[in-house]
This record gives sequence, structure tokens and C-alpha cells, in this order.
Amino acid sequence: MPEVIFPGPEGRLEGRYHPQKEKDAPIAIVLHPHPQFGGTMNNKVVYNLHYAFYNLGFTVLRFNFRGVGRSQGEYDQGIGELSDAASALDYLQSMNNNSKHCWVAGFSFGAWIGMQLLMRRPEITGFISVAPPANMYDFSFLAPCPSSGLIINGTSDRVAPPADTRSLVNKLHEQKGITITHNEVEGADHFFQNQHMDTMITSVTDYVKRRLTETSR
Repeated sequence: MPEVIFPGPEGRLEGRYHPQKEKDAPIAIVLHPHPQFGGTMNNKVVYNLHYAFYNLGFTVLRFNFRGVGRSQGEYDQGIGELSDAASALDYLQSMNNNSKHCWVAGFSFGAWIGMQLLMRRPEITGFISVAPPANMYDFSFLAPCPSSGLIINGTSDRVAPPADTRSLVNKLHEQKGITITHNEVEGADHFFQNQHMDTMITSVTDYVKRRLTETSR
């Protein structure tokens, strides 16, 4: 998988880019957890999400937010990281002009950034939010949430407690015109250790597969 360096708002950003042969393949970006708590694009959840999308026929990009790995800049409380994600999407789109579907997936802090990106970019057709930290960050900007998606979390998550995720999902369920699917992985912690990773990725794969067949009819 080619390493790529692309321009971000604060200098170069480092990523991994995995193109399909088909020129009109759908595209996806995958966003990593909190930079100040060891989050990188090589996080296990991020890595597995990347390959799940690739195996479904997507051209995929994951990257390091500013100040992580070889990405330039410094942590910016989520504001700069959102700009980084927008730059990553610009870069991905510039190489895939014919793509009809555009997805964003994020884990933890990355899920919060991904949902904000969704609000800015009407071309995003679907999202995956893994363990969104609704207890730490305000998600009230999702009014209305512009796209249907999947929110998935573990029932034993101590970092982002399930009760907060459920209340976020319930708020989103009140909105018209979109469908929020919510799956909880029984016994999984925040990082989906051991067999819980397979359960989570299978759930994501089944959801995306179903959405792709629905939208292409």
C-alpha cells in the first residue's frame, strides 16, 4: 500500500492510500483516535476499518492528523484536525473524480471529527462512527444530520460509556429523512480487543454492503 504525503493546512500530512483498479470505485477516508492519547493511522481499529472498506471495493485513504508520525503541525483541539480531514478528502477526491459514493469512517476522536466533516461536505453519502465519545464531546452540531450511517460501540466501553452513545443515537433517531443504525457489540471495550474486533468489522461490512446495494438501485 503506497505511502503518500499530501498538503494539509499546516504542512505535509502522511497517509496510506489504497486505490482500486476501477476508476469509478467508491471512496472512503478513515480517521484515527485522539493524537494526544497515542492515536495514529496504524491503530488496530483504523487499520481494520481501512481494509474492510478496501475489501468492499472502495479506494481508501487513512492518514495521520497534524503532529502525528510524519505529519507536520501540532495538535489543535479538533479544529485543525477537522481541516486536516477536509484536506484529506480533497486529496482523495482529486485522484478519484468519477466516484459516485463517498464515505467517512472514524474511531473515537476520529468519529467526532468524521461527524463534523459530514456536516461540511454534502457529497458524503454514508458514515461509520466507531465508539463516538459522546461523553467528552458535543455532538449537537448534528442538527440535522445530513446522511444515514452506522454508530457502533461496545457494551463494556469505559472510555465512551454506552449510555452516552445511546442518548446520542436517540437524538439522531428523531431526525427525518435519514436512518441511523446502531449496533452494540456485547462485552467489547473501547478498543474492540480480541474476537470483538471481528464482530465489529463484520457488522460494518454487512452495513456498508447493504447500503451500497440500496443506493445503486
